[in-house]
Amino acid sequence: MAHPFQALGIPTDLIKGIEELGIHRPTEIQEKAIPFLTEDGGNLIAQAQTGTGKTAAFGLPLLTKIQPKSKEIQGLVIAPTRELAKQIGKQLFRYTKYSAKVFTEVLCGGDDIDRQAGALQRPTQIVVATPGRLLDLIKRKALTLEHVRYLILDEADEMLSMGFKKELSKILALAHQRKSTWLFSATFPDSVNLLVRDCMADTPRSIKIDRGHVVNRDISHRYAICRKDEKNEFISNFLRRHKDDRGLIFCRTKAGAITLAKQLTNMGHAVDVLQGDLTQKERDKVMRAFKKQRFSVLIATDVAARGIDVEQLAFVIHHQLPDQTEYYTHRSGRTARAGLKGISIALIDPRERKSLARLERELDIAFQEM
Repeated sequence: MAHPFQALGIPTDLIKGIEELGIHRPTEIQEKAIPFLTEDGGNLIAQAQTGTGKTAAFGLPLLTKIQPKSKEIQGLVIAPTRELAKQIGKQLFRYTKYSAKVFTEVLCGGDDIDRQAGALQRPTQIVVATPGRLLDLIKRKALTLEHVRYLILDEADEMLSMGFKKELSKILALAHQRKSTWLFSATFPDSVNLLVRDCMADTPRSIKIDRGHVVNRDISHRYAICRKDEKNEFISNFLRRHKDDRGLIFCRTKAGAITLAKQLTNMGHAVDVLQGDLTQKERDKVMRAFKKQRFSVLIATDVAARGIDVEQLAFVIHHQLPDQTEYYTHRSGRTARAGLKGISIALIDPRERKSLARLERELDIAFQEM
């Protein structure tokens, strides 16, 4: 019997690489996107959230399209944050452990631009980049996009909400020789629909993953009724009972995240905060310390948490519920990775019960009261 990924059009040498990463069966986005991208390779727009396996959904087909003997940049992946760009680059490298060597360079702010320019002198077939740093290096004539055949925009909605519209327009214009554009986005506001219209002359294939299929079934969804002034005490008691576990706490605003971090620190907990006002150097310092387990709990806003890649998180706490259903999926998907179990806890006041019911209905999940 053929391997599930072989049936989708992925060659055995790439399958051997992903098997070592624990990827044995395709997710829904992979089942729908990979056959089209490997066989046709035309324009694609896909609605898929974090945690659905979209890196493999575009990464594996891209690797089948690359000509390893060519020294030119043939594939370009654009991501909104440094963390996500590095995560994608790392995965592409791992996928090709047993296949013909494809060289990928990750270009993002916070790293030495001269070193990046020097690295691009070597044969490079795929570039993964954040928009600003890519344009800086193009301005330096360190690379050209004239040979790019496949352009992938990952988390397009987030790039536009971060103000990268002008940069994306420039990149699309410079990669005018491309054969196709593959756009992945968790949501499709008007700004993304306009981008689709601008970057795809031909009618794209459209894929949408049903919301009820995107939530990891290894996550236990809980809620607690808390007044605003009771939330910190609840969190403090929870952290004391789970002092050996690591997790994330999400706040809606950066001011709220900063305040909560100070309050929990004063209550004796080892926490730090990730929010939009941090410089890249400060952000990297926080993430290094968290990955090295110098503190147990990271407090973050939704935007600041995009692209972070931390394994073995036991829980996610929602200090406030997010406004959008997709954000709940993004948040809760940070736990229960690599076959592990996890808990997602929403702190709500009685008036928010309707919001819980909406999440249950739209995501096909059940909340248990704590």
